[in-house]
Amino acid sequence: MNSDAHSRHAHYDKNSLSLIGAIAMGTSVMIGAGIFALTGQVAELAGPWFPFAFLIAAIVSGFSAYSYVKLSNAFPSAGGIAMFLEKAYGAGTITGACALLMAFSMVINESLVARTFGTYTSQILGFEAGSHAAVALGVGLIIVVFLVNLSGNRAVGALSLIMATLKIGGIAAFGAVGLYAAGFSLEMQSPTDTTQLDGFIASVALAILAYKGFTTITNSGSEVRNPHRNVGRAIIFSILLCVLVYGLVAFAVAASLPLPQIVAAKDYSLAQAARPVFGELGLLFTVAIAIVATASGLLASVFAVSRMLAMLTEMRLIPHSHFGMPGHIQSHTLVYTVVVAATLTVLFDLSRIASLGAMFYLVMDIAVHWGVLRYLRTTVNARAWVLITAIALDLIVLAAFVGLKARSDLIIVVVAIAGIASVFAVEALYLRTRRGEIRASSHSAHAE
Repeated sequence: MNSDAHSRHAHYDKNSLSLIGAIAMGTSVMIGAGIFALTGQVAELAGPWFPFAFLIAAIVSGFSAYSYVKLSNAFPSAGGIAMFLEKAYGAGTITGACALLMAFSMVINESLVARTFGTYTSQILGFEAGSHAAVALGVGLIIVVFLVNLSGNRAVGALSLIMATLKIGGIAAFGAVGLYAAGFSLEMQSPTDTTQLDGFIASVALAILAYKGFTTITNSGSEVRNPHRNVGRAIIFSILLCVLVYGLVAFAVAASLPLPQIVAAKDYSLAQAARPVFGELGLLFTVAIAIVATASGLLASVFAVSRMLAMLTEMRLIPHSHFGMPGHIQSHTLVYTVVVAATLTVLFDLSRIASLGAMFYLVMDIAVHWGVLRYLRTTVNARAWVLITAIALDLIVLAAFVGLKARSDLIIVVVAIAGIASVFAVEALYLRTRRGEIRASSHSAHAE
């Protein structure tokens, strides 16, 4: 095989990820983006009841995970969600567009993580949270993660495992000690004055982002050992671990700070909560854990997205250009992923990044559940009532979130709708053009 032919095929290292490694990858993405980036954002919408938003989001994510577990057990592959959609809808516009929405939501999540890294690191370097220096730190992390991903799957898996162990232990310790310092009591303000029902439901949409990292596990189906069994198990264990960690931390933050201070420091609320409980030394510890968490989250996400885009390229659902770069497709999609993530890190603040990611993800998630319900339910042995419940919960949360954002930040809603419409339109145009080229080539061959 010549170099050009090799570059047209993605490379997958079978059996390179153990069950523990896959769980570490999932929790790395979830915890890296979730609790550090979103606690303050969720509190701003949910009011004093924000810890319960994370618990409700876990229930919604649990119903969502049902489809992915069933699909992963039946069709494990490196394409993950792209392959699942193809099984349901065929190799057409819906599959390509929804898979791209998932890929974009993951890249958006990467920019969210990078921004969070810059914001927390700025706390010990003396920069303002939203300063150019904080943005530069986030972009710098993306570059470092790019270089680590170039080193291969085993390095990514080993580093993800080490980082996941450190951050889960550190964050759990933060939550436990915070609750202990508060006497294991949580004095909540009355929700009647500060919280509207639609605001609480909308906050669940953001909290769901703290769990959606489990979907990255599906993109490693060709590389996980015993994938028909272990991909689904990794998804379940990852969500359960995150429920425990998020519950500890959310209640600890609520016990440590009054709600106005949590909202005022929404981009770095855990660091702010560490001050009254742990002092400056605790602040350093919290920032250190945040750095590890966000770095490992970005590492695992870039790993998964590059493989998903490579699979979409091999499925001929998206165009691909080498731009003169050597190597196989995965190395090219890795470059595209980090370039887009770095661009979003520079252009958008944390709140808008999170909002955009939530809307993209929920639309794609509904498409996955509908595809299983309509076309694959018997094949994967899924229960209809679970799928219908998952769709209903997603629709309720999405409607509440879009409605609230339409009143408070209409621009991001317009950007999200325009982005989703553009993805479907461009995908339809690309597939129509490609089919036209295939027909033209076929006619030419017959003429000869």
